[in-house]
Amino acid sequence: MEKLKTFVMGGVHPPENKLAEKQSILRLDPPESVAIPLSQHLGVPAAPVVNKGDEVLAGQLIAKGEAFISANIHASVSGKVAKIDAVIDSSGYRKKAILINTEGDKWTDGIDQDESLVTDYDLDSKEITRRIQDNGVVGMGGATFPSHVKMMVPKGKKAEYLIINGVECEPCLTADHRLMLEKGEEIMVGITLQMKALGVDKAIIGIENNKADALEHLERLAEKYPAISVQGLKVKYPQGAEKQLIKALVNREVPSGKLPIEVGCVVHNVGTSFAVYEAVLKNKPLMERVVTVSGTSVKKPGNFMVRIGTPVITLIEAAGGLPEDTGKVINGGPMMGKALNDLNVPVTKGTSGILIFTEAESKRPPEQNCIRCARCLTICPMGLEPYLLAQLTDKKRLEECEDERIMDCMECGSCLYICPSGKPLLDHIRVGKTRVGKMIRERAG
Repeated sequence: MEKLKTFVMGGVHPPENKLAEKQSILRLDPPESVAIPLSQHLGVPAAPVVNKGDEVLAGQLIAKGEAFISANIHASVSGKVAKIDAVIDSSGYRKKAILINTEGDKWTDGIDQDESLVTDYDLDSKEITRRIQDNGVVGMGGATFPSHVKMMVPKGKKAEYLIINGVECEPCLTADHRLMLEKGEEIMVGITLQMKALGVDKAIIGIENNKADALEHLERLAEKYPAISVQGLKVKYPQGAEKQLIKALVNREVPSGKLPIEVGCVVHNVGTSFAVYEAVLKNKPLMERVVTVSGTSVKKPGNFMVRIGTPVITLIEAAGGLPEDTGKVINGGPMMGKALNDLNVPVTKGTSGILIFTEAESKRPPEQNCIRCARCLTICPMGLEPYLLAQLTDKKRLEECEDERIMDCMECGSCLYICPSGKPLLDHIRVGKTRVGKMIRERAG
């Protein structure tokens, strides 16, 4: 193994609290009903192709992604479509979803449910990309960008590296860690398929050193895949962000406002690579995923393979139920996740974890005056000035927010975490980004 690498600018090291890292993935039975949102990916919501009363099978296409940036949606269970209606999702807003009452567990023909490994690479790049698109694969690290779009390298650009994110830098989350340990071979095949689709001859898997067992496991597997290397990384948040991971692994900097392809890189998550393997070689749509359920008061922290559309409360019950001292339930990690106001919201393609905070853990420190310590500047991985962006937002000086690169903020929460004055810096910056984004769109007509 090479010397451990990391990105240079900023970053923090919050307590890891990887309580479920030793818990093998447990497959949950299909729930009695599911609510499958039409918008669980970046881009335009998918358009329904079923109606109330239709009988559907698990894996059947139920909504089509018709726009360039969109994704197909498939039934995760078999049964009858109860209705197509708005339901509260993890954002707290009502979004349109397809509700299905489960009846048995019948799958569509053509899906290979056998667990044995398939290594058939005799496919051209267009066919690989088509199968990824048909089966609704999106980024599993949280951004949920449609994966087939990343495979379509724009004219005039060239992909040199496929970067695989096995970092899982958010505290508490262990879903990717377990997936690397339990589905390592499948991930390697998925990476090989992505390389073929992109036409690249180098892939690098980045894994933080707090997952030494996964690092060693994938290094052993990579001996059979000479084009794939595994690189250990120092533990530092937010190393799993695309720009930071590219800097750490290949020492290239993505320009402000640009995408990784500008520096010859395409970045995918290990969960995405597993989903690509299943989509391309098993003809299995993205209809289930691994979700970590954890927290200091949770009786049985674990990693669960769960069908898309399953109510969050079902996962919490599988982990021993909601603790009495619960203060907040978070969708995602503790740094970038958001609190849920309803435990019946559905699991989506982007749900990586459900974290349960105690009342004590949920309380923010009292806000005090800024002491000009400059810690938020020191740790910002994008080189921004969080205190200034928050102040400019409050004063509605949006042009200055734009000039100070507020749109480059990835909302990692490092500034909020480090501030000794308890300033809700990220909250202010999110408001500012929304306002500046609207201003930019209006200016563009």
